[in-house]
Amino acid sequence: MYRICGTAEYDIGMRFYLSSADGTGGRLKSEPEDFIVREISKRPEERKDGRFIIADVTTRNWETNRLVRMLSRTMGISRERVGFAGTKDKRAVTTQLMSFEAPDDAIQKVMLKDISINGAYRSSRNIQIGDLIGNEFKISVKECAIPAKDIQRSIDSVSADIKALGGFPNYFGVQRFGTTRPITHLVGENIIRGNFRKAVDIYLSQVSEYEAQDTIDARTMLKDRSSMKDALKIMPKTMSFEKIMAEHLIKRPDDDIGAISQLPPNLQMMFTHAYQSYLFNVMLSERMNAGIPLNGPVEGDVIIPTDANGTPFHERPVIVTSKNIDLVERQLRSGKAFITITLFGIDSIISGGEMGDIENKVISAENLTNNDFMVPGLPHCSSKGSRREIICPVGNIEHNMNENGYELMFSLPKGNYATCLLREFMKSEMTSY
Repeated sequence: MYRICGTAEYDIGMRFYLSSADGTGGRLKSEPEDFIVREISKRPEERKDGRFIIADVTTRNWETNRLVRMLSRTMGISRERVGFAGTKDKRAVTTQLMSFEAPDDAIQKVMLKDISINGAYRSSRNIQIGDLIGNEFKISVKECAIPAKDIQRSIDSVSADIKALGGFPNYFGVQRFGTTRPITHLVGENIIRGNFRKAVDIYLSQVSEYEAQDTIDARTMLKDRSSMKDALKIMPKTMSFEKIMAEHLIKRPDDDIGAISQLPPNLQMMFTHAYQSYLFNVMLSERMNAGIPLNGPVEGDVIIPTDANGTPFHERPVIVTSKNIDLVERQLRSGKAFITITLFGIDSIISGGEMGDIENKVISAENLTNNDFMVPGLPHCSSKGSRREIICPVGNIEHNMNENGYELMFSLPKGNYATCLLREFMKSEMTSY
């Protein structure tokens, strides 16, 4: 049986650990250099007369939406002319491929702190969400809770469990929901249910004890919409999106849909995706609790084959039956296919058999229908749905011991969370990630 999670991750559906080994404890991201990420990219072909500048952008301690906003402003182009393949952790040193529909001299205008742009060339194709193969990580774990002599034993035990399974449970990690203020899925749930005022109120004013005091003070004032003008005066710079929404509501106090629509499209999508992620996490936990294998198919499972890069090919799902189960087992063992769970939306496919019972149970308990994910007035918050692999494979995992703790180096396919691997080793409180 899997080890039960006893931290706040339980509340976002992450209810089990694969490994029963005691965790090392510890903390990530004491400083940005403790979390180094480099994209494994699909580089567009060079075309000297192409419309787009393609370049590697390395940042330190930059949130992706703010990065895009500041780059577009500095270059004098709209945000829609800045392309990137995936969002990255803020408190980190990250290198990612980006595109800019801009003149050749636009990059020279960028003089922003802790941002460097290198290897620029032109191409006829821009970078879009999903245009990457995966990410390479180098992550330091500090302030461990067990003696140094026991850390090696713990790492070896967890590593053996991951190797035996062929990966780790592919939960959506804490960043999907908010590490210090896990409310993104709650905003998404209320948008899906048509409770737009409640969605806005949660985003603006729900307080976390882990936030800075000036942020807590501003959120407390935002609970009373008549105090929004005063709240604007004390908002820290980190509340830039809350400021945008508040300014809209001051002009149009009852236009909650309009307030949400002021946010960047990818942030609007994130609300719905976070709620779908919560549902997925619960479904995966229920599969683990039921003792259904993670690396072996059962009848009714929906299998996704991989493409030439080993990336799941979602356009060709296969349902496991008594006739094809032996073939599916071979495909899974060779890494040519993955078992999936639904990301419930408008056009979702539900599994059959035992897994289908679990998916339907969770959907029914939430009182949801497919049509709930069609959101009138907020097209970016609508979602057709998809499926997600229940195991994440790990590439080239290595570790080094040091006087402060240890360091892990590994690679993951795109769309997966390094913190979900680290939680197996650390088993720390949610705010430590």
